[in-house]
Parts: sequence; C-alpha cells; structure tokens
Amino acid sequence: MAKKSQEIKTLIRVQSWSVDEQRRMLNQLLDREQQLIEDGHRMDRQLIAEQQVAAKDPALAGFAYVAYARNHGVKRTNLNTILTALRTEIELQREALAEAYRELKVLEEVKKNWLKAEQAEEARREQIDLDEIAQTLHRRHQAEAAEA
Repeated sequence: MAKKSQEIKTLIRVQSWSVDEQRRMLNQLLDREQQLIEDGHRMDRQLIAEQQVAAKDPALAGFAYVAYARNHGVKRTNLNTILTALRTEIELQREALAEAYRELKVLEEVKKNWLKAEQAEEARREQIDLDEIAQTLHRRHQAEAAEA
C-alpha cells in the first residue's frame, strides 16, 4: 500500500506541474490580450490627436487625415479580429486549466482515500495484535487459576 501512496504522490506532483504550466500559459495569453487592448487605446488616442490637428487646419491636414483615418479603421478592425481570436484561445486555455485542476483534485482525493485505507489497515493489524496479547494473558490467568 505504501508503494501506491508513493505512486499517487508522484502523479500529484506531475499534475501540479501541469496545472502550473496551464496557469502560466493562461497568464501569457491574458498579458498578450492586455497589450493588444493597450495598443488599441493608444491608437484611439492618436486618432483623436490627429482629428484635433486636422480640425485646426482642415485645408492642410484634411487629405492626410482622411488617409490616416482609413488606415486607422483597417488597423482597428485587424486588432479586433486578433483580440477575438485571442479571447477564444483564452477561453480554451481556461477550460484546459480547469480540467487539469479537476484532475489534480481527483488525484488528491484518491490519495486521501488511500491514506485512510492504509490507516484503517494499520489499525486493524494493531487490534489483531492487541487481541492476541489479551487472549494470551487470559489463557495464562485461566491456567494459573486452574492450578491454584
């Protein structure tokens, strides 16, 4: 039974590493998402700044702004597409992390049950030993009483 306990400890350790790896991967994806969101905000702030410049001098900056705004729209659309794909990947990674965590919890529960079984077996053996000692003492007392 001790061998099983050691094997389950090894499985738990490996599964813990798997959970940690899934967590790291999820954090990388979340960091990437945050970077893309910040890039989008930076692009929007830059668009507002360009709008303000174009509003001050529409004749000079007007043509350049139209091209800039069109380019900004394309970049924003691309960014939104990337964000959508990344969010799908994040959701899949969350599911993978949840599954790895569930597997870890199952292994921990198995370990707990095996430990309980080991303790119950040890208690049973102890009780058998105590019963044997008590039976031997009882026989001695009966033998001594019969001799007296």
